[in-house]
Amino acid sequence: MRTIPIPVDVAKLQISVAKAPRPRLVNKETGEIKRNKDGHEMYEVTLLVEDELGRMELVKVSTTPEPQITAGEEVTPVGMVGYVWEITQNGQPRWGISYQARGFIPARAER
Repeated sequence: MRTIPIPVDVAKLQISVAKAPRPRLVNKETGEIKRNKDGHEMYEVTLLVEDELGRMELVKVSTTPEPQITAGEEVTPVGMVGYVWEITQNGQPRWGISYQARGFIPARAER
């Protein structure tokens, strides 16, 4: 499956940091941190995303470099894209969407 980035329009979403940034690990046992194609360490931020109808979802977003944001802060992701992924585990197909952003700005700076 070819991965094509799908731009995410965050203009009508309210987004807050649910969990502070942490390094993405390749291997939990060794503590090896995942790196992007340019060799930079990748970080993962868990966001609480709410739409206009009040529906909420937790979303994990990868980024680099480490964002200077904290849990509870309202943010706007910059350059957020989604990638559809698919794998087969124990003969069963699984799929989902992974998200990446170039960075985050405080939501109040945007208003």
